[in-house]
Amino acid sequence: MNRYPAWLNVLVLIIFLIGVLVAMPNIYGTAPAVQLAKSDGNPYGANRIQRVEQVLERGDITPSAIYEQDGRIVVRFTADDDGKNDQTAATEIFRGAFKADSNVALTDAPNTPAWVRELGLSPMSLGLDLRGGVYVLLEVDMDSAIESRLVAYEQDFAQRLRDARIRSRPSAEGNQVMIPLRSAEDTERAREIIREADPDILILEAADGRSLRVRMSDVQIKARQDFAIEQNITTLRNRVDQLGVAEPLVQRQGLNRIVVQLPGVQDPNELDKILTATATLEFRLVDTAGDSPGSRRYQGRGVAGQLLKRDVIASGDQIINAESGFSEGQPAVFITLDAAGGEKMLETTQQNLRKPMSTVFIETRREPITLPDGTTSYRTIKTEEIINTATIQGIFKDRFRTTGLTPVEARDLALLLRAGALAAPVFKVDDRTIGPTLGAANIDRGFNAVQIGFLAVIVFMAVYYRGFGMIANLALLSNLVFIVALLSLLQASLTLPGIAGIVLTVGMAVDANVLIFERIREEIADGNTVQNSIHAGYEKAFSSIADANITTLIAAIVLFAFGTGPIKGFAVTLSLGIVTSMFTAIIGTRTVVNLLFGGRRLQKLPI
Repeated sequence: MNRYPAWLNVLVLIIFLIGVLVAMPNIYGTAPAVQLAKSDGNPYGANRIQRVEQVLERGDITPSAIYEQDGRIVVRFTADDDGKNDQTAATEIFRGAFKADSNVALTDAPNTPAWVRELGLSPMSLGLDLRGGVYVLLEVDMDSAIESRLVAYEQDFAQRLRDARIRSRPSAEGNQVMIPLRSAEDTERAREIIREADPDILILEAADGRSLRVRMSDVQIKARQDFAIEQNITTLRNRVDQLGVAEPLVQRQGLNRIVVQLPGVQDPNELDKILTATATLEFRLVDTAGDSPGSRRYQGRGVAGQLLKRDVIASGDQIINAESGFSEGQPAVFITLDAAGGEKMLETTQQNLRKPMSTVFIETRREPITLPDGTTSYRTIKTEEIINTATIQGIFKDRFRTTGLTPVEARDLALLLRAGALAAPVFKVDDRTIGPTLGAANIDRGFNAVQIGFLAVIVFMAVYYRGFGMIANLALLSNLVFIVALLSLLQASLTLPGIAGIVLTVGMAVDANVLIFERIREEIADGNTVQNSIHAGYEKAFSSIADANITTLIAAIVLFAFGTGPIKGFAVTLSLGIVTSMFTAIIGTRTVVNLLFGGRRLQKLPI
């Protein structure tokens, strides 16, 4: 007799019911919504939902639901034209009522009932090609990444040589740092100091024998480029999160490009400006005597130009928090530095009381230019201007404020500084807005493909394998439920290639049952009893099924490891489908077969 213990049958049933429950949110679809996120990235207080309800009531707008999710407020409307109109009207009202502390984003939200949300369940995430939204391709300025590293070397070497009482003025020139020295003895000592600072850097001696040329090695250049990409990806994710956009996709593409996909976003203008913005700050002492080595004159914005000292007291990459507000009636950014920046600021203010310190606003942008042959190229423009000069009146450390900005600039700069400085400037190469109509069409075509393939397999199995074919069809349905449940649980984005992976999985899942059923047929044809044939069919087909699925799973893992976005989407659904099909095709169908036929003495099977 073929029987599973009762606990195993119950376990299989529980797993199936859990799969149905987790996949359930996907049947409700989506509806137009507005998301509110706090500008400083913190969650809202308990009374914010009440304030939102009051604002909507004054505007005579009735949402279908208002709830908090991941620290944001989601206001959902009905899934029809009236809901779209209410979404637009509510957006304008929110931007007027909450502009001081909130970012407002148009999006689509799951149309799930409250009890589903309270269970923590949500539908699977749809990729840009299905849901619609904004696609932005950014290029990282790798030359600037290397240049900024060389400038850091220049300042570090200058400080170390001063500490060693070696007179020199290092300067970054092109792809190297030039270190002029006065004697062969100084040259040898400087070489040891630089080697101690960075053992991997290349140190070359100039022709005069009294200067050093310092270059980054190929390994260091590659590491710096990779760092610039990864740091920029992290920073861009932080910026998008603080704007209140849900489910962003930010990933590397090739050597020097980053892809940003924002599914469901319908208003790309604000996002485009924030993604490519490179604004940051530097704090420098004013060279009032004009005798400090390396001092440089900076232009002023609304203030006189100043000669500033070379050493940077603190910069944007040392700012861990920034909030916009007003100080003495002027727009201001309230800044908090990290430990290293705070110590440097403390030391500077202690030693320079009653002396002026300037805030330098730095921004990099790219402008198109038309070449003589009619083609278009780009030039990079770096703006560095003093926005504020103030006398140091007291000693402070890691908390202070700066003024000299417009209200909009103060708000945007605070967001950028809070999200982190870009390791290198980024420039927009391409952007596209995919409308929801195209997304809906893609969804319909993709799911039609799944339905047609699924129905064709069901008909074939029912006709060819009769009762056992219907059991296989139940396993196929369970397999689809489990794939959707896992995608929902993991919040892995479903894309068009991902739908192709599901279609392929359906074929592979039924293939396992075909192997089992054909083996059962062969055993019966050889004269074995029905129960022995069922047992032999599952046992002997298992190794073939396992080998085929494991090799396919290895291929899927390789695709995920080395592929880009669309290929990764295919690999994810294929991998999940292989795992679930092994469970449904082997354990699931055998559980049903054992329950229906395992405890009976039969002369033949409906196979």
